[in-house]
Amino acid sequence: MKYYYLFPLLSSWFYVAGVMFIKQCSARGVGIWRITFVSNLVSAVMYVPLVFVPGDWPSLARLWEPALAACLFIGGQAFTFIALQKGDVSVATPVLGLKPVIVALFVVGILGDEIRPALWAAAGMSAAGVAMLNARGQSGRHHHVLSTIVLSLLAGSCFSLFDVLVQKFSGTWEIQRFLPAMFGFVSVFSLAFVRWFTGPLRGIRPEAWKPLGWGSFFLGLQGLVFISTVAVYGDATALNIIFSSRGLWSVVAVWWLGHWFGNTERDAGGRVLGLRLAGALVMLAAIALVLV
Repeated sequence: MKYYYLFPLLSSWFYVAGVMFIKQCSARGVGIWRITFVSNLVSAVMYVPLVFVPGDWPSLARLWEPALAACLFIGGQAFTFIALQKGDVSVATPVLGLKPVIVALFVVGILGDEIRPALWAAAGMSAAGVAMLNARGQSGRHHHVLSTIVLSLLAGSCFSLFDVLVQKFSGTWEIQRFLPAMFGFVSVFSLAFVRWFTGPLRGIRPEAWKPLGWGSFFLGLQGLVFISTVAVYGDATALNIIFSSRGLWSVVAVWWLGHWFGNTERDAGGRVLGLRLAGALVMLAAIALVLV
């Protein structure tokens, strides 16, 4: 096993911790656009120390590379939230779970790398596992199915292309320059979310700032670990398959810790829990394929 495979696993745990806090502050009326704005700013700040690591800056003519990656990151966030607002989570989440497959396609098409058959199989299995892990009870008729699928595919494609371009551009940039520049652009582009705020930042209730702060910290930390791993080691397909285990850890966290965060998903019916158990097994099998 390649030792750096531990980093996306660690990142997936940070992601779950962040989401648990974010759900808590979302229930307190913060709104997903204000949450994302604050989270992106916190993430950008976490990359600032890299600026003080010795290294050379490329010419200004190459700033379009981190700017393009930042646009894809922001686009992935925007398409995800619009898909979730317009449609049902049970439709959007399985489509978003196709990200490892899309990453593999971009790795072949853009980077020209070969993907071994086991990784293709693992990518498909991880997508199926995500769908089963996010099984929900009967909720009646779905809404805006086609638009939800299209928006979710656009979101997954943006995030996938982001990962692949981070791998590509980091080969010709110094990491301590590319990553801070990219998230500097992310913080600037995040201003586009202000128009969708449900209220000003100063209107966030005091009791919501603590979970917002912790959630932003853990989401920023997971991004720092995962994106840095892609930048340093490449191997975006395998890293995404392992990182998709966040769906498994989310279910585990909801089951064991959800009551601390006011989450009631653990009360789902037997059929849903059965599907989630099957999804967990498929996810573990996918990760095993990568490791072996």
